[in-house]
Amino acid sequence: MAYKNLDGETYLQVQISNLYIRKHGITPQEFIKLDDECDVLGFLRDGYEPFHLTGTKGVLREVEDYIAL
Repeated sequence: MAYKNLDGETYLQVQISNLYIRKHGITPQEFIKLDDECDVLGFLRDGYEPFHLTGTKGVLREVEDYIAL
């Protein structure tokens, strides 16, 4: 696996970012703009403790809810 040397927080950020990009049909550049506006990666970092125990679908829903605020 390409991500095996990443710490848990970074791995979660990469995993959920990729899922969001695929689900919403956006480019990585569009995701970066979204992150600049909403601090999605910071949200994932700050919520790592509960998120790492949650399935990816649940975390993705949390991110979508957070962005919708």
